[in-house]
Amino acid sequence: MPYEFFITAFCLKKDDKTSVWWYTSYYLILPQGGHELKKKIEFDSGKKVFPIIIAVIGAALMLAMWITRLNMTAVVCVAYCCIVSALIVIGMFFKRRLYLGFVVGYCAALFGIITYYIAFGADAGFGAFTSGLAGFSSAEHPLLTGEGNFFTRLLGNLLLALPSIAVIVGVILCVVKIDKKVTLQKVMSRILSVLLVFTTIAFVLTMNLRSKPNAQRMWEGQDDYLKGIDKNKTKKNAPNVLFVLMDDLGYGDISANGAIYDTPNIDRIGNEGAQFTNFYSSYSVCSPARFAALTGRYPYRGYADNVIYPTVDTFSPFASTRIFNSIEMGGNADGMLGDEITIAEALKGAGYATGCFGKWHLGDYGEYLPTNQGFDYFYGSHYVNDMNPFYHVREENGEYEIARGTDELKDQGNATKWIYEEMNDWITDQVKQGDEPFFAFYATPWPHAPVFVGDEFKGKSGMGTYVDCVTEFDYYLGKLFDTLEELGVMDDTIIVFTSDNGPALQGSTGDLRGGKYLAYEGGQKVPFMIRWGNNGGLFKAGSTYDESATLVDLFPTLIEMCGVTGNGGTQKNYLPADRVIDGVSMVPVFTQNKVIHTADTPILHMKREKLKAIQYAIPTVDILARDEYKDYDFDILNNNEYVVFKYFKNIQNDNSAFFDKFRKNWLHILTDDAGENYNRTPAYPTIADEMLEKLDEIMNDFKENRRGIIEKK
Repeated sequence: MPYEFFITAFCLKKDDKTSVWWYTSYYLILPQGGHELKKKIEFDSGKKVFPIIIAVIGAALMLAMWITRLNMTAVVCVAYCCIVSALIVIGMFFKRRLYLGFVVGYCAALFGIITYYIAFGADAGFGAFTSGLAGFSSAEHPLLTGEGNFFTRLLGNLLLALPSIAVIVGVILCVVKIDKKVTLQKVMSRILSVLLVFTTIAFVLTMNLRSKPNAQRMWEGQDDYLKGIDKNKTKKNAPNVLFVLMDDLGYGDISANGAIYDTPNIDRIGNEGAQFTNFYSSYSVCSPARFAALTGRYPYRGYADNVIYPTVDTFSPFASTRIFNSIEMGGNADGMLGDEITIAEALKGAGYATGCFGKWHLGDYGEYLPTNQGFDYFYGSHYVNDMNPFYHVREENGEYEIARGTDELKDQGNATKWIYEEMNDWITDQVKQGDEPFFAFYATPWPHAPVFVGDEFKGKSGMGTYVDCVTEFDYYLGKLFDTLEELGVMDDTIIVFTSDNGPALQGSTGDLRGGKYLAYEGGQKVPFMIRWGNNGGLFKAGSTYDESATLVDLFPTLIEMCGVTGNGGTQKNYLPADRVIDGVSMVPVFTQNKVIHTADTPILHMKREKLKAIQYAIPTVDILARDEYKDYDFDILNNNEYVVFKYFKNIQNDNSAFFDKFRKNWLHILTDDAGENYNRTPAYPTIADEMLEKLDEIMNDFKENRRGIIEKK
């Protein structure tokens, strides 16, 4: 195709009247006959229609970044900058002229990305952008692969940076070729060239350098804790544990919580055990929630407060790790730091066999691998099913091999069956050996999008692929229960069922506000059930609890229920003494109907380094005792013994509606307003002030002692 098309379509000539040739798609398809289809349009050069359009689009994308705060919008902005970069260099190379509209559009979109990243505390979408480039995936381009090879990684990322590099070259050519006398064009070109150089350097560095957080490590405390576990005492009559964690399953996505389809095996856990009606994630996206569930600590403490992408050290040449953190230089880790103490490590130290199955999403090399985090065996994916390239691995002793590659997993419809089979075989082997109890972490990737389903379940529900997927998972969960029954260990096994966060594209929140990514109830409130047949009277079958609990509570709860004991712990259930455990054991809820999340132990809703909201219960009698509330009509609270308040300092949820940015200092009474529709700050100003003060106090503590280190006395 002659370059005339590009010259005339994307550049305006300097004369008063400019002939701009616009070719139709037929020209692109039939270049030989395309000349007959061209249309000549006369433009006044002063109008510069095309550059103006480019500028308007860039400004619109900048506004879209601020309003929507969607990762997809960031991806579009990145793509737009690449396209405009190409247009700029084409125009400069052939016409030696830089149009202000192009620069304005490029800079506006770039500014939108930067503000999205810095001001809103969110990624610029590079990870989603690169992982979505199937044409650059290492599976299809082996020359770009290479574990830990900086130069192969650099090559792959330079390919992504080529548009910006082309702009720089074009600007330099323009500067060199124009008249030597100082002109506004020359000055602006040089300024722009410098800016674009820094833009490209930042892009390449962001995509290549692995950030190591400036974290004070706690290896000594971890060693002391694990060595202090009394293995012999703990192992006696210890129950097995099956921890089922679903991915993006909403509160209303099971029939026990109102779903219009049946999930009989999931419901069985609650019917034969206990169900919580107010259970929360500790973060509304995948990786941080898993960190919280396994460690009993908020992910901010472990530099894991973001979605973790495939690193350059394994399958993919692309990286998306931040190189700067808004609180301290260093950025986030590539996974869960090795000195964190997981449930798996504690139970393994107590004599348990430990296995992880499904989705890990807490790192894919070195100290971040599941078998370096307390698990004897792992089968599944190190990251999530919408990231390229996608593999299933088998892992033991910190070493892994690819079990199923990208070709086999292009259609992930068999994933549920494969994960079930691996876990079923492993559990069977552990029980038959009979030497030690087992801890199985069943972290299914479903129903995280893109949703897949096995052939025999396609269309079975009549309600679409999403429901088919949940139905299939429920079926295989039932088969796993059958295995436990056949092995005679069903009632000797603690079965925990929950989800990492609320639903994303599909699914039901049960009419709660918001969804995944948000600090609203729809993003944080998730199903929770627990079953233990031989629980010694801990709870009765079919029990329902309205008390609030959260994912960080599972570490101390399971430690206590499994009877892990030792020397040097902070409590009778033997918690680590060198670090803050944010969670609280749920056992007092079972034994005393105790409210465990009061002002002293609030539930926190965080996003990155920002504390979005704080939530805790206040006894109703305490509120009535206050002079300012004596005459308040408490019928609205339905005569509850306690009232659950949730306070937003700044709502500003990522992806939330535009006007939510102006909903500051909102107080919700979740006891009466689960949909978070009404601001109770005017009615309860003192409580709002107290919660704000508590929120700020906690945030300051986080900043001063991010890792929650407890100094030895």
